[in-house]
Amino acid sequence: MSTTDDLPNSEPLETRFNSIALQDEEQEQPESSSRLQAQPPEEESLCRSVNGDGILEIRRVDGDGGTRNGCGWRRTNSELEMDGPSSPSSSGYAGERGTSGEDDEIVEISNDVAVMDSQLPWTPGKRHVDEDDASISWRKRKKHFFILSYSGKPIYSRYGDELKLAGFSATLQAIISFVENGGDRVKLVRAGKHQVIFLVKGPIYLVCISCTEEPYESLRGQLELIYGQMILILTKSVNRCFEKNPKFDMTPLLGGTDVVFSSLIHSFSWNPATFLHAYTCLPLAYATRQAAGAILHDVADSGVLFAILMCKHKVVSLVGAQKASLHPDDMLLLSNFITSSDSFRTSESFSPICLPRYNPMAFLYAYVHYFDVDTYLVLLTTSSDAFYHLKDCRIRIEMVLLKSNVLSEVQRSMLDGGMRVEELPGCLLPHSASPRLGQHKQSTDSLERFREPFVGIGGPAGLWHFIYRSIYLDQYVASEFSSPINSPRQQKRLYRAYRKLYASMHDIGNGSHKTQFRRDENYVLLCWVTPDFELYAAFDPLADKALAIKTCNRVCQWIKDVENEIFLLGASPFSW
Repeated sequence: MSTTDDLPNSEPLETRFNSIALQDEEQEQPESSSRLQAQPPEEESLCRSVNGDGILEIRRVDGDGGTRNGCGWRRTNSELEMDGPSSPSSSGYAGERGTSGEDDEIVEISNDVAVMDSQLPWTPGKRHVDEDDASISWRKRKKHFFILSYSGKPIYSRYGDELKLAGFSATLQAIISFVENGGDRVKLVRAGKHQVIFLVKGPIYLVCISCTEEPYESLRGQLELIYGQMILILTKSVNRCFEKNPKFDMTPLLGGTDVVFSSLIHSFSWNPATFLHAYTCLPLAYATRQAAGAILHDVADSGVLFAILMCKHKVVSLVGAQKASLHPDDMLLLSNFITSSDSFRTSESFSPICLPRYNPMAFLYAYVHYFDVDTYLVLLTTSSDAFYHLKDCRIRIEMVLLKSNVLSEVQRSMLDGGMRVEELPGCLLPHSASPRLGQHKQSTDSLERFREPFVGIGGPAGLWHFIYRSIYLDQYVASEFSSPINSPRQQKRLYRAYRKLYASMHDIGNGSHKTQFRRDENYVLLCWVTPDFELYAAFDPLADKALAIKTCNRVCQWIKDVENEIFLLGASPFSW
């Protein structure tokens, strides 16, 4: 359910939803929204022909005119639709399927196996290197990512050995080249439950094969981030190498970076920044964050382009030189590159890196130093011989951070965590009476009179989780996970639901929406988009619509009351 009414921002969420046509209780019966469901491929006859619209259709048939297990596709407005899985070989793919004996029969892998695999702890780095496209286990994987050159040479594969996947990579390259030779560009292939997403970046081809029912826009965005991660390591000037030598092998240049790509791909399931294109800050008292920003600002005036203090993937403070801005995607890729590489933790480092959104053709130089196991400082400069100057800057910064207790406050914040739905105030409070973030940890009695009584798990009105994105700041805040969303599998499922909702809200083809209310067997999902912010909230599937709307208004008010502690406000000269 959605509405596209563009009402004034000052109106509360109840007013906006009152304009939604479906207000009757019968229209709120639990059901999956058709907008979010994956569209099944169209039924087509298995033959080779050119239809009346000039669309080429290719099908495999046996000698008796019967169908064989083969793949067929048609080209239509830059989209390929596959009608069946190819036979298991180096030129075919049947994800989550496999061969069983001499008959080469394709069988479905049981759900129990998939559940067991999803519960295994994630380990960084390349996994299942002994697999190839002929392995049954390789075909079980729900989501593959590939990077290859325009000559068909494999560069990176999420699973398996790239050398063993040379034939499969050549098949992907052949599909892309065939369509391009016809004056078109392939974007998407559908094969039953699977989607094959193609992204062409000059001489670099990126492919995702997925049966996770994620929308096309989300998967394409993930390929864009993988390409950006590669550019961060090599810069876009690697294209010149392919122009000089089409058989150029860039694998040695990416040696040892498998862990970086696998960490980024892993974050697609756990980090909202990968689809929100925003970054999150570590909750801190306003004075503490200002103290950190002041010393970073002094350093930025001494020739440093960007100075960033981070704790894991969360920003503590950041500043930049005048007229310099850092895109949230660059922040994501930079933090992933640093946190996934153990070499940065063992000693201070000075490494060339490229920020794709800042300048994809040039290197910057990053000085990285860890203050403790989680907190690290990044100083970026354009000078390749600035190591000792940046080291002196780091010493000055560290002294100030220790004297002002910033580092100890950072550690305390990591232990305390962020906002929790159970702590949502029970009514819209005046600003003077609103609680501060973490106030409950000293005293909860003072808030009891503001709380709305509720039973069961989660927060008021069955609120389970929320994400709030400030459009102006390009920052977001997400509540901590709690019961019933306390297992990795449930959290991953919720984030996938958020991604689908985000893609639906920002669907340019069908028109963007302002509000949406969706109910299925897992959640009630409510989204509210204004020129200033976006709110995504998950409720109990039996939650009352009117109460859910009121609760979202309270969440927005709560965030406004503590924004000085959860967002980076006025601490840097960035123009977002």
